[in-house]
Amino acid sequence: MGEEAEPQGRRTTLRKIAVVLAVLAALFFGGKALGWWGSADDGAFKLYGNVEIREVQLGFRVGGRIERLLVDEGDKVTPGQVLAELDTRPLQDKLAQAEARLAGAAALASRDINGSRPQQIAEARAALASAEAALVEARRQLERRQSLVGKGFISRAEVQTAEAGVDAARARVDAARAALSLAQEGVRDEEQAASLANRSAIEAERRAVTTDLTDAVIRAAEPGQVLTRAREVGAIVQPGQTVLTLALTQPVRVRAYIAEPDLPKIRPGQAVKVRVDGSDREWDGRIGFISSVAEFTPKTVQTEQLRTDLVYRVRLTVNDPGGQLRQGQPVTVILPSGRN
Repeated sequence: MGEEAEPQGRRTTLRKIAVVLAVLAALFFGGKALGWWGSADDGAFKLYGNVEIREVQLGFRVGGRIERLLVDEGDKVTPGQVLAELDTRPLQDKLAQAEARLAGAAALASRDINGSRPQQIAEARAALASAEAALVEARRQLERRQSLVGKGFISRAEVQTAEAGVDAARARVDAARAALSLAQEGVRDEEQAASLANRSAIEAERRAVTTDLTDAVIRAAEPGQVLTRAREVGAIVQPGQTVLTLALTQPVRVRAYIAEPDLPKIRPGQAVKVRVDGSDREWDGRIGFISSVAEFTPKTVQTEQLRTDLVYRVRLTVNDPGGQLRQGQPVTVILPSGRN
């Protein structure tokens, strides 16, 4: 009887020990999960901050009537995506006018540079020859009348008329010779420079209108999400007036703060983990910038202990391709090693 009672007592004792160990294990792990005994990263160095709010106000550089709005609030956009367009018909008319004026200015500049045509020079030579022949004839008529006036066949007035004809013929010869010289030499350098300057000015006007046409379209420069749609189709907007507000979602940047005694624990390029309240997920991040100027702890930064000392701003870049982090969201930055 005594030998049977002894094994049974041992078994009872072992059961009690197992129950106690199970209860202790449940208390330990349950308390660990509830934060009674701390967490697995209690020894890790932590920073506290917020996801930076990065917004851009989008508008047209030129004024006009909105013809198309291709996005709505909440839509995600990609770089280069067209978001809105103006009615470009007035600008198209200005471009057509500029191109017509440019064609005329280019033709004038080419004419001045190329000089006279061979046919124009030949025409000027022919005109000079005709004027010289007329001068020869006028002189012959003068000589004939001078011989007749001495014999009394004509009056002195007729000789004076012949002399005036010679002077007029000589003037026409001088004019024809000058015209031939001008045709041979071409346009003066100053006139050529003026023609080229006029052409360049009209080219600049055309480029300006082309730029206005480009700026009559709003394109997304970075990935983001539309926050507000301030104007609607048909609205007349002024240059620079806000049409859309875009939140820039990539890259995700976090602004955190570190006390001066803890500065040796971090360095630019250091890998970190980022957490948010209400989620067990961690995001990979990297320290990108550490301010060299101290400032007071912002009221938006909450830590286990209220810090009123001077701190330094730290900017981090977080890898969040899914876009789950929200701008302005409080975050905890964890350095698992707690050292460099």
